[in-house]
Amino acid sequence: MVGRLVVASGRFSETPNWYFLQITTIDSLVIFKNLEAYLKTRTICIAAVILLTVFVSFISFSGWAVQDSDAKIVVMNPRGIQPEIRKIPMAKRQTTLDGKTVYIVDTKFPNTKPFANELQSSLQAKYPKTTWVLREKYGSYFDDDPALWKEAQEKADGGAIVMIGH
Repeated sequence: MVGRLVVASGRFSETPNWYFLQITTIDSLVIFKNLEAYLKTRTICIAAVILLTVFVSFISFSGWAVQDSDAKIVVMNPRGIQPEIRKIPMAKRQTTLDGKTVYIVDTKFPNTKPFANELQSSLQAKYPKTTWVLREKYGSYFDDDPALWKEAQEKADGGAIVMIGH
């Protein structure tokens, strides 16, 4: 046998009982007398590779491998760097709603109009001294309505109920 076995391809020759194995690493020719000799050599090589793989795996996973006790791993946070949370304090609680104006803003989330109408009538019945103003926001649920927000800031001295769906 000549050469080292890395990548091989074989074929039967015109001569009976001869099997040629071409080793592609160093382009040398390995000739076996018959197919049985080739298969026996191939089986031994495969078994040796499997045993070597098992041995190396056993050593590396069993702790026999040399380990650096001072080794450190750098781990990155998958969330990245989060921006600082801007804390907005809650509005002061009203002592009374008597004489105040409260806006109820329907953002036109699907099927909220009947609920908004019922909410306004219920609150009007429970708090008759408060003015309840029902407004629909311009556009769809996702559109901004700066004119409505400006009106609510100027006229709603009692607060606002903004319905956002669900």
